[in-house]
Amino acid sequence: MNAGSPRQQPGFLTALALTVAVLAVSSSAPLIAFAAAPALAIAFWRNGLAAVALTPITLGPRRAELTGATKRNLTFCVLSGLALAIHFATWMPSVQLGSVATATALVATQPVWQGLIAAAQGRRPSTAGWLGIALAVLGAAWATGADIGVSANAVLADVLALLGAVAAAVYTALGEQARSALSTTTYTWICYGTCAVVLLAVCLTAGVDLHGYNGETWLAILALVAGAQLLGHSMFSYALHRTSATTVSVLILLEVPGAALLAWLWLGQTPRPAALPGLALLLAGVAVVILGAARATRPAPPPPVLAD
Repeated sequence: MNAGSPRQQPGFLTALALTVAVLAVSSSAPLIAFAAAPALAIAFWRNGLAAVALTPITLGPRRAELTGATKRNLTFCVLSGLALAIHFATWMPSVQLGSVATATALVATQPVWQGLIAAAQGRRPSTAGWLGIALAVLGAAWATGADIGVSANAVLADVLALLGAVAAAVYTALGEQARSALSTTTYTWICYGTCAVVLLAVCLTAGVDLHGYNGETWLAILALVAGAQLLGHSMFSYALHRTSATTVSVLILLEVPGAALLAWLWLGQTPRPAALPGLALLLAGVAVVILGAARATRPAPPPPVLAD
């Protein structure tokens, strides 16, 4: 191989992009926990404002792509948006009900569920992949079991975070089909827009307050849109052109300690000692799944960057 290959030597700009992306997604859970607003409302504004931000590009330079999209691709975009709405409607409440560290770690099991979906589609994970799945499930059970003695809310938060991870995997599987023919901008505009519409309907039906928040909460919501929802996606996408998807996928796991550190320093949430071995085992299992998928003869699709 060429020693000067961009993928071998990502360079300063790529390293900077990855650093910014990890910091952006790491801020997601602490900002959700900090915001004095219902989780479903935060999810609606996060996706709705992101869709608005992407509208000038989608209806401008990408308009021909949008109008020329097939019914099949549009259907996958809409279904992906529905799965994303389920992801946000489960994971974001889990952050407010329980621990930021545990919720972030449990939702990071997305690649595990992704591997199981791939197996159901006939793309069986490697032996290392199955080992990683077993480790991750054991770690998740350990971390969840540690919360049984804490409170019913903590256990509910763990269950919601796991459901959020499963929904994220379904979102990925559906989005993979749409992204094969559409650009990231067009796909995310339809997906975020669909997600926002679904969440708006849920909020209105459930009587969730969508306004009347204090200034700090609105700043937190805007930070979520600009950071995890838009900036995190953009920087990871930039890095993917210059380094491997496996490297990026493993680096995304830094969101877990990053979110835990921010929650400790900013919100005073000290990780529960009893859950730490389980969280470490969970992260090790997810890393093995990602690396196993990269080395498999029939690689399972690597997890995309989800704006948590």
